[in-house]
Amino acid sequence: MVGDWILAIAWGVTMGVKKPTEEEYRDFFRKLDRKRFLPEAIKGAAHLDAPLIIGHGQTISQPTLVLEMTMLLDMYEGCKVLEIGTGSGYQTAFLAQFADEVYTVEVYEEFSRNAETVLTEMGYDNVHYLVGNGSEGWPEHAPYERIMVTAAAGKMPDKLIEQLAPWGRMVLPYGPPSVQELLVITKDEHGNIHQKTHELVRFVEFVGEYGWHES
Repeated sequence: MVGDWILAIAWGVTMGVKKPTEEEYRDFFRKLDRKRFLPEAIKGAAHLDAPLIIGHGQTISQPTLVLEMTMLLDMYEGCKVLEIGTGSGYQTAFLAQFADEVYTVEVYEEFSRNAETVLTEMGYDNVHYLVGNGSEGWPEHAPYERIMVTAAAGKMPDKLIEQLAPWGRMVLPYGPPSVQELLVITKDEHGNIHQKTHELVRFVEFVGEYGWHES
């Protein structure tokens, strides 16, 4: 019985563990002002359901895709999330709203600092920021029940999978530059990895060891 309880907690389902409903996700999506996360020059395009360039060859993702990926991550009350690629902080806001703690890693200091400013102003005090190579994850705070990767990997990010908790879940764009599979990767209680393709997407390259140029 105790074992069943532990497994239920890890899965984030049943036995009193609260999970956001689809309507709660969609309500937050409707209320979140994308303009807050955009450079001044492109704030006028915030309403477009399209990716927008924010600098350093990086983009803020299409809003409906951010919502979709957030729901695929399947967070629950009390879970700890690792995000690889803070970017503008728009995706981070979704994670901060529905997770207990968020550890987000960004290679570009400018992005990390801007995102921290915006999210702090919004009242989120459960986000921890690291400027560094996302390929390494953030091992000091592992394991994570959920991992969100916001750039396309050219090969499987083994170091991130190592930091995924048993019964954990990762959302990962994976594949070549032309098009990627949006994967949902899970780890069972024995450490075995399972993956399922959700749809085809196009993301910017994962900077570091797991990018296309390193694969």
